[in-house]
Amino acid sequence: MVARYMRPGTLSLSALPPLALYVHLPWCIRKCPYCDFNSHESRETVPEADYLAALRADLEAALPLIWGRRIHSIFIGGGTPSLFSPAAIEQLITDLRARLPLEPALEITLEANPGTFERDRFKAFRAAGVTRLSIGVQSFDDALLRSLGRVHDAAQALAAVQEARAHFETFNIDLMYALPGQDLERFEADLSQALAHAPPHLSVYHLTIEPNTMFAKFPPAVPDDDTASDMLDLITARTAASGLERYEVSAFARPGHRSQHNLNYWHYGDYLGIGAGAHSKLSLPHRVVRQIRFRDPARYMAQATAGQAVARDEEVERSQLPFEFMLNALRLREGFELARFTERTGLPLTALQKPLAEAEARGWITRDFVRVEPTERGFDFLNDLQALFL
Repeated sequence: MVARYMRPGTLSLSALPPLALYVHLPWCIRKCPYCDFNSHESRETVPEADYLAALRADLEAALPLIWGRRIHSIFIGGGTPSLFSPAAIEQLITDLRARLPLEPALEITLEANPGTFERDRFKAFRAAGVTRLSIGVQSFDDALLRSLGRVHDAAQALAAVQEARAHFETFNIDLMYALPGQDLERFEADLSQALAHAPPHLSVYHLTIEPNTMFAKFPPAVPDDDTASDMLDLITARTAASGLERYEVSAFARPGHRSQHNLNYWHYGDYLGIGAGAHSKLSLPHRVVRQIRFRDPARYMAQATAGQAVARDEEVERSQLPFEFMLNALRLREGFELARFTERTGLPLTALQKPLAEAEARGWITRDFVRVEPTERGFDFLNDLQALFL
């Protein structure tokens, strides 16, 4: 595989971007009806030892593609990674440190759900080496949590946030809006609960009905677009008043608490993904490559142990690179430096000239000779703005 990727190609990248690591732990207690991630209900004990062995084998097989490159951040996602014991998470981080050159004091994020929360569990994750928690609260309203199929209640959500605050210098609260049965007043109560804990980072997502989910088969009644827009206006006003800066379309942070791992995605950095169904985006001198691991956990473990965890890999076509870059970069409130486009794609700026001119004419971006930034209107019409680069 390495020899095939090192042959001459159509690109010439002057430098490789920063590299992050994503680790997917695919099990959860119950599949949420809106979830389209690769998650699988765990009806028995999670096979921690076997899965960690598969992750080690997967990583070792991938090392030739990233040899010598330092890891800038680690994100352990799922599924529900906090189903794994603190001892297993500590072993995972030890395994990663033994095989990869890590940047000093790098960010290691673990996704955690209140439904897997018990007293001192978050403290144990911190002792295991996790530096940042991302807590999937979604709502502090019991009725809304039931409508989302969540396994936790409001009391567990509050306890989880309080425990995170006690043991982590930085953590994130995930909150959703435009939920079934939610009006503006109920959402404001949710948002107030979240902000009352003064989170260093808040991620707020509009509920979307994704294909191949239970909500797609049995669509719930959700707030109309005008109500959802009012909720978003409330989010931007209340977060700003609370000292949280909107640095990405769905992300709000206090100074020094931006998600380094997600910033790497939005800057079109590289990431190696290991674990069932994990995705990778890797740059080599003459091409950008994407990979996907086998999705089914049992098959993934068998394939990874055999050194064949990758189900599909392909080069990103030269014509697709502008859209891929802009799909990420335009999510950032501060936009991007023009030089970064050429550095990360190997393409000249002329590849962006026509769609940038159209976006500027529509009032969706501002630009100069150094950088491009989406306007407030551009943020409001982000999907349309991104589509200009298809």
